[in-house]
Order: sequence, then C-alpha cells, then structure tokens
Amino acid sequence: MTMRPRFRTVLALSTCLGASLAGAAGAGAVTRGGIMTYGRYADSLFLDPVLNDANVDIWILSNLYDTLLLPTDDGKGVQPGLASAYAVAADGKSITLTLRDGIMFSDGSPITAEDVKWSLDRARDPKEGIWNFIDESIGSVDVKDPKTVVLTLKHPDPAIVAGLSVFNNGIMPKKLVEAMPGATLDDKAKAFAEHPVGSGPFAFASWSRGQTMKLVKNQHYWRPGADGKPLPYLDGVTFEVLPDDATRLLKVQSGELDGAEFVPFSRVEELKADPKLDMALFPSTKVAYGTFNVRPKLKSGADNPLANVKVRQALNVAADKDAIIAIVTHGVGTPMSSFMSSATPLHAGTGTEFPADPAKAKALMKEAGFEKGFGFPVLVLAGNVDEIGIATALQQMWADLGVTLEIQQVDNATLTARFREGDFSMRLGYWTDDIADPSEIASYFGYYPNIQAQHSGWNDPAFNTLFEASQQELDPAKRADQYARMQAIYRDGPTLPLYESPYPVVLKKSVHGFLQIPLGNNIFSGASLEK
Repeated sequence: MTMRPRFRTVLALSTCLGASLAGAAGAGAVTRGGIMTYGRYADSLFLDPVLNDANVDIWILSNLYDTLLLPTDDGKGVQPGLASAYAVAADGKSITLTLRDGIMFSDGSPITAEDVKWSLDRARDPKEGIWNFIDESIGSVDVKDPKTVVLTLKHPDPAIVAGLSVFNNGIMPKKLVEAMPGATLDDKAKAFAEHPVGSGPFAFASWSRGQTMKLVKNQHYWRPGADGKPLPYLDGVTFEVLPDDATRLLKVQSGELDGAEFVPFSRVEELKADPKLDMALFPSTKVAYGTFNVRPKLKSGADNPLANVKVRQALNVAADKDAIIAIVTHGVGTPMSSFMSSATPLHAGTGTEFPADPAKAKALMKEAGFEKGFGFPVLVLAGNVDEIGIATALQQMWADLGVTLEIQQVDNATLTARFREGDFSMRLGYWTDDIADPSEIASYFGYYPNIQAQHSGWNDPAFNTLFEASQQELDPAKRADQYARMQAIYRDGPTLPLYESPYPVVLKKSVHGFLQIPLGNNIFSGASLEK
C-alpha cells in the first residue's frame, strides 16, 4: 500500500486520537496506579533516539521520547503527538506543524519550538547516527512563532510525514543536552542518555545495566486517557533483563513478572492453555533472517566463501524454510517472498523466495568451486530458543553440501558490537519496520552508503540508484516499480530470508491495554493493572 501523504491540511487529528483511546481502553473502566514488571530478552544499550540502531533501544525510546506525530495502532498511519495538526503545502515542498498547548518535558520544563528545531536539526544531520536518511529531504527547520514550526523540503518526499513519527525524531530538551559535559555534541548526548529527560509518557528513574531498568509516570504528560485524565495509567514500568527464555517465562507463570516478550513459539500453545495468562500474538512487520558478510576478506584476513553469490544462493535453496517454520514457529510463521515483510508498503513477491531445492544447491556449490564444502560460524543470541533452533536446523540442512556451521552463542552487546564492526561470517536476527514506508528497511538492508547494507559489505550500484530515486518519487506507480526492481536485485543480496511472524507476548490476566503495534513499539501508556 502506498503511503504517499495527501497534500492537504489535517485539522482533526485530536478527534481520531480520542476515539482510538476510548476504543482501546474502554471509557470509565480503567484502573490507575501500580508498577508493571516486564521481562525483556536483552537490555538496552544506549537511550538516545539518534545514535542507535537496535530494537532493544528503540522499543524503550518510544516510551521516553514523544515525536511530533505518533504511529497509529495499526502501524499504517500517523496520529497527533506533540503536534496537534500539520499541513503539507500543495507543491509538497513544506510542512507546517502546530505544537500542542502546555506540553512539557518530564522535569516540568516547557517543550518549545526551539527544542523541536534543535531535535530535528540533529536528527537530520548526516554526521549524526544512521537514521538521518529519514529526514534527508528537510532543507531547513524554522520557528515561525512559539507554536509553529515550518519544515522546508529540498524536494517533495513521499515518506516524510510518516518519518516524523519515527524514534530518531524524538523531541529532546536542547538546553539540558547542551549543558552536559563533553567536547562534542555526541559526547554531550551520551552523557545525557545516562539519565535522560524526555517528552514521552514515562520518565527515566534508574538503570542497573544488564539487570533492571525503572521508568516512572511522567507527571507532565499531555495525552488524555479514556477517563479524561492524563496518561499513563500506571505509576511505572520495571524492566527485568532475563536473556534465558525459560527463566523469563517461569517468572511470568509464577507471578513474579506481569508480562514478557519474545516468547519461544514452542511454548505458545502451553501458555495459551494457562488460565492465569493471556498469550498474545500481535500482528507485526517482523521478519527473521540471516545476514552474510559478503566482503572478499573477513576481518581476520581469511578468504570469505560467502562473497560468492552462487554460494549464498546455494545456502538459500538448501535451507528448507517450510521445515524451519514448522520446527521453530510451530506453524505460526509464514515464508518470506522478499527481504521485506508482506505487511510493508510496496512489498513485491509471492510464495517462498528461495524454495528448497537440494539438487540445485549442490549444482550451485560446484559452479562456485566449493563442491567439497567449507565451514563458517554463525552468531546467535545466547539463550534464545528460536535462534538456536534455526541455527541447528541450518546446521543439519547445510551438512549435505559439505558445509559445517559452527553455532556461536553470544550475549546481545557482543553480538551487536561484532555485527557493527563487520566481525562476523553470518548472524541471525530479526527486523521490524519503524515507519509505514519501505524506505527504512531498504536503506538498512540494501543501500550501501547507509551502513554498508546491514554491515555486510554488499554494494550494488543499481540498487543504490533506485533507492535514491525512490526517495523523491511521488508517483505511486513509479515508486512501486522502483521498489519491485530493488526487491528483484536483492535476490543476490547478503541475506537468508527465513520467515515472517507475529510478536509473541505473554501477559498476566490482570494486565489490560498493553499493545505492541506492527512497527514493534511497546505501548505501555495505555496499560493498566487490575487490582
């Protein structure tokens, strides 16, 4: 579905917001107060909305920092955030945003138009983080008056309105960040992120790295709940870091946790049968995949067989995706027909992208000069049942090619660091869209100038050129063709597409109103605990 913004003024955003909240929570039926304790598979790394690229950060940041516009619950559009209205000019070259009255940061200081300008200028700076491509079209951010900010675009941008709801555009307090110690803005931002002051529904309280993070209610939050009072309903959320899946679920079953994420699919039916629990499968844009390092030489200096496209194709068709879906997801997952999910706008493809074909796999290995096979390691998250299950299945499937797959279980911080440094042969991972537009995943997965195509080293000039053109193309049909061509080119890319799946979250029956939207954001502001 094309997410091209309509060139008209949007004036009634607050009306649809109220309807959304009333429908989700049930007017007058909400219990306020209490601390929700939630089990996470891995800890956050860095609580800054610009200098990060990990879901373990992103899904916390959306609770600490608000954006001018917020994603809708279905992940397909936007609703009001710190801006109560916006207008896109008829020529598509400017956006005027009206700030909400009385908005404040969690310390009680006012959120000003200058804070908005500073935050967006930082987010769009090519020297800051990897997500600046989302704001590439913004030529200037100007404060028209204390309640009005105007974005002048270098060119019309089909994704910019949706982009204003993405985490990297979270609004931060300019004065507090700039007052931090440090020689550079990055140094100051890193110091600020140790104890951030945000604009979202929750405020940072404390953090014992690798163990516990505590958020408390932002007493100055603007958004009303179904009862007419400001959100959130909870007094706070405590995140317990429990990498081992079995331990995390045991604590939910025993009542020590109110909920937990990343439930292994092998446990879904069991948890559905527990009368004390709600086993939720939230619709998603989540895809599971493997990333190959395709550089001719590995960081160790050794030759890299995975640089050969025929080897990657052989590994893809030797991997029986239907069997992996049955083994790992117990039938909950569906095959991928592109590198992006079928729920991502402008997805193109049908069926399984690389159907299993053992004979073709062996022929491709022979053509590539690796008839006798070779060995390489795969990085997986320690204690993650699904990733270990995928790796074990691949290990067995690829053995017929003479390929020896060494499974290396590492903690999340190590996995992330090695991935970003290009110090890997293969890693397993998951992706979730953060924007209702294909530009984000295309930039992250395939556009080399961003992060070298998932830190893989894959560099295809035709893909790069198409992506750059798509960032300015307002004709829906032409843009759809560009993305169809990118997806076709990416069949020679650096990934092993595995499956799409929902977000499995287990909650105690006493938890109401928690939501994980298709873009992955964990929405705790509408959650409440039955007393």
